[in-house]
Amino acid sequence: MNTKEIDGNLLKLIIKNGTIKLKNQHQEINDLNVFPVPDGDTGSNMQSTMMSGVTAIETLDNEPIEVVGKALSRGLLMGARGNSGVILSQLFSGFAKAFQARQTANAPAFIEGLRQGVQQAYGAVINPVEGTILTVAREAVEKAAAYATDDSNIEDVLNVYLTEARASLERTPDLLPVLKESGVVDSGGAGLILIIEGMISALKGEVLDEGKDFSAHVGVHHDVEGEVEFGYCTEFIIELDERKPFDKEIFTQQLSKLGDSLVVVADGDICKVHVHTITPGDALNIGQQYGEFLKLKIENMTEQHEELKRNNAPQVAKKSTKIEKYGLITVVNGDGLKTMFEEMGVNVIIEGGQTMNPSTQDFIDAIEAVNAETVFIIPNNKNVMLSAETAAKEVTHKKVIVIPAKTIPQGYASLTMFDASQNVDAIVEEMTGLIKHVKSGEITHAVRDTKIQGLKINVGDYLGIADGNIVSAQATRFDAVKFLLGDLVNDESEIVTIMVGKNVDKKELNNVKAYLKDVSSHVEVEIIDGGQDVYDYLIAVE
Repeated sequence: MNTKEIDGNLLKLIIKNGTIKLKNQHQEINDLNVFPVPDGDTGSNMQSTMMSGVTAIETLDNEPIEVVGKALSRGLLMGARGNSGVILSQLFSGFAKAFQARQTANAPAFIEGLRQGVQQAYGAVINPVEGTILTVAREAVEKAAAYATDDSNIEDVLNVYLTEARASLERTPDLLPVLKESGVVDSGGAGLILIIEGMISALKGEVLDEGKDFSAHVGVHHDVEGEVEFGYCTEFIIELDERKPFDKEIFTQQLSKLGDSLVVVADGDICKVHVHTITPGDALNIGQQYGEFLKLKIENMTEQHEELKRNNAPQVAKKSTKIEKYGLITVVNGDGLKTMFEEMGVNVIIEGGQTMNPSTQDFIDAIEAVNAETVFIIPNNKNVMLSAETAAKEVTHKKVIVIPAKTIPQGYASLTMFDASQNVDAIVEEMTGLIKHVKSGEITHAVRDTKIQGLKINVGDYLGIADGNIVSAQATRFDAVKFLLGDLVNDESEIVTIMVGKNVDKKELNNVKAYLKDVSSHVEVEIIDGGQDVYDYLIAVE
């Protein structure tokens, strides 16, 4: 197809086609994440962001490309989830500027839109890192711009863009050593390429099949750790029968055919399994071939998703018709943690964080729910920082400040320094100052085999994360906690706060407290029943 101009209807089509392409392969993008933790959801965040854009333009028929471009830009911005989603929304928001006063766009205008998007995306990131989606988008548009003339076939120009984007993606490990060590390319860049491939397919007349559940997945990526089929979260522990030969690799292969998010941990005569599947009975039947169940749990994730949708609005802990001087918003998961932050004076809690990245619109809604002149947002997760910062820029009728807390322990520590009697500058200085001095620890499990900074990690290992860096991978959770505490606590440590996840039993916690007392008898220890998912322990050391 020789397409020299794109109108509003064709823009809708190619954007939707690109989104479907990403949606169909988003799990492959998730799997490229360097960190093997359960919240590696770049593909999920990107597809959810794009779906928000598609929803925003769905009802626009026979409109100028200017109108469609503006609606697309706004939809992407409001629906952006996670850092990857925010960057993606910025890359495409260049359309709105390049298409001003246009009914249609030719190749130079289209590429100019992508170029302005790159400029915006770089501007949105405080410290842009090369070897990421930013590099892929920049190098691709620079190459394509040289081929874009008024008479160019837009499909041909986008093919030049795509060829350079693929080459740039292959070079990302040379720019980011952590990618090379893990044997992957940048996940965000790979996601962008899928979108462009889908757009080109539409220009060729190859419209992709939406699938039976395309519309149902808009904005719900975060509910179940990135997968989109829902089904049942199935967990069980088997006492292996020595009379029945057990091969972990074969067992894992059998279960992998039933679903995803699979974790199999075998320790002696005990085997623990976690899998998301629509046929939990089949998983149990396979497990029972090797021994007897000691424990099993099956949860309906589809029902959980529907419940989350019904309760997805920000939860207002404290509400007043009086306009206060200051207000607080935070992002947190777990009943115990929510109660803790409420008791510390937080006005609105957005349920989310690991595997559940709130959108820009979620933050805007929360800001509007706070009756205060100045609102402080405490993200508690590095992957929601950009969404929070984007929302802060969108709200102009009140002052909004994002406190750079990238973990829950950092957010907790910063709140201990919040003093409403001080002015804004003093509050920010004290809260951010403590963030810089608190040590943050996390315990979770590995979802895939990898190697990071020389550390070999196997799926199912318990990971000790200190200030964002994986410092250990252990076969047991208790060993992982011991190693992490040994790394974080020293003679200068005064307070250790341990926020306990919902899967930790009392016996293990008592062992952790006893170990900590042996390591450093002088520290003050505070235990909080956080009830959080994904991260079994969250630790703050001051």
